[in-house]
This record gives sequence, structure tokens and C-alpha cells, in this order.
Amino acid sequence: MANRDVERGGKKNRGANNNYFYDESSGETHWTSWLIPAIVVANLAVFIAVMFVNDCPKKITGANKECVARFLGRFSFQPLKENPLFGPSSSTLEKMGALEWRKVVHEHQGWRLLSCMWLHAGIIHLLTNMLSLIFIGIRLEQQFGFIRVGLIYLISGLGGSILSSLFLQESISVGASGALFGLLGAMLSELLTNWTIYANKAAALITLLFIIAINLALGMLPRVDNFAHIGGFLTGFCLGFVLLVRPQYGWEASRTNTSRTKRKYSMYQYALFVVAVVLLVVGLTVALVMLFKGENGNKHCKWCHYLSCFPTSKWTC
Repeated sequence: MANRDVERGGKKNRGANNNYFYDESSGETHWTSWLIPAIVVANLAVFIAVMFVNDCPKKITGANKECVARFLGRFSFQPLKENPLFGPSSSTLEKMGALEWRKVVHEHQGWRLLSCMWLHAGIIHLLTNMLSLIFIGIRLEQQFGFIRVGLIYLISGLGGSILSSLFLQESISVGASGALFGLLGAMLSELLTNWTIYANKAAALITLLFIIAINLALGMLPRVDNFAHIGGFLTGFCLGFVLLVRPQYGWEASRTNTSRTKRKYSMYQYALFVVAVVLLVVGLTVALVMLFKGENGNKHCKWCHYLSCFPTSKWTC
């Protein structure tokens, strides 16, 4: 999400590793990924529609305000000084459903909490998010199916929008980053709750934590909505414990031995499931109540603004 108007990207045997260092239990179904490609196509279609509505040549006048790539006609981009990501104007994004606190709270346009996920500030923003979605999402959908991955994507995007609205109330925000971070969070909780089926556990955990840390750190740069990232990540992290639980290693084999049948799920998986459900329901409920009461999250957390932009000698926030 962003900008402050710009952004907020078959069966396997035990011992056979894939790119994410874990092994699937012998009874796992390998799904065909179609939802993630469909989401990518939908985002591309929405961006084209936004650029059609934007119609830069018709709205920009003056020698010093030339549209970028004018040969594209009404699909040409706003001047780079206005939008360096090669995209539409802020007013067009707002018109098409960008997240804006005042419209959500005071004009009862709660639908913007979801519509902003399908908008992007520019072609660079769009391509970055869609490449990340393909890399992360297809693998998850192949292993867990479109229903669970689709729920994580949408609910995480909503969680990111809610947190963004609570803390960034003077700007608009667009992008699928909250939903993408939700998938990253779900990958982490899936690793933790399904710990027994992983080979190279430490390598998997360190790799995933490194990727998450780098992406969250980049979110502290100017013009990036890191609150959407954090909100999406926390939502997806909780959802992973609920939706991505696998039978513990050895359960399938133990079913043939009736005298020593192993529990399908371990006690710690049940415990994580319950805690995650409680945190998810309570967290989203409290955040929604605060949002529609018009609360400003910065008043309750004086230092939280540093999470979205950390000022240095090189830039201001």
C-alpha cells in the first residue's frame, strides 16, 4: 500500500526437500493454482481501467506538465514529478476506491478497506507486487488450495487496511502489499505449527525471518505504508495457525497400526489454533470499533509513526 498516496510485491517422501526446506506428508493433495493467476489478471485489468479513467492528456496542460509516454494516448502516465511510479493521479486513485480515512469513517465508505487492495499507484508498484504474489502465492495455493489461500489473502488485506486507517489519516493508500504480507505471515505460522514435517527446520526459519525482516525494514522508507504491511502480516500470521494446519508427521503411517495410532494433531497445534482464533477475533473487532469511532492510533502510541517512516539525514517523513 502507499503514497501516502503511492504504495502501501504430488506426494513427496520424507527427506525430499523443496525450495522451502520442508517435506509434505504422504497424504497431501497437490492442487492446481488458478486463484493466484486470476488475482494477478484482475489487478492488471483494474490498473488498465484506472489509467483509462485517468486520461492524462485531457487533464494535464502546460509545457512543463507533459504526460509520460504520450504515445499511449489516454493511457499515458502522470508527470514523474507528480507520480514517479508511472501511474495515475492521486485524484483518480481516490475516485476509484483508494483508502482514505475521512471517507471510510465520516462518509461511511467502508468498502474502501477492500477496494484499495486492487489499486496500484503505478506500473512499477503493480509489477513489484504481482511478481511477489506469483512467487509466494502459487506455492501456497498448490499446497493448501484456493479457498484457504484466498481467505488469507482477503482477510489479511482487510487487516492491513484497518491498521493503515488507524495510523495514516492524512493521506490515501493503495496496493496489495497488506495481503502479500499476510501470505508471508501465514508461511511463518505454517512453519511453526507444522514443525514436525520439516527437514532443515533452522534453515527454513532463518530464511523466512530474513525475508520478512528485510521487507518490513524497507517499509520504513518514505512514501511506503508500513502499517498496511504490519497489519497484513499479523493477520496472516494468526490465520496460518487456523487454516494451514497439517497432520503431524507419522500420523498417516500410524493409522495402519491400530494398537499405536498417533493423534492427527498434536496438543501444541490445538493450543496455537485456539490462541490464534482469539487474537484474530479480538484484534479485528477492537481495531474496527476504534476505526469507526474515529480514533487516531497515534494518540495511543506516540512512537508508532516510526514504524512506517523513520526520519534520517537523507529524507524526512
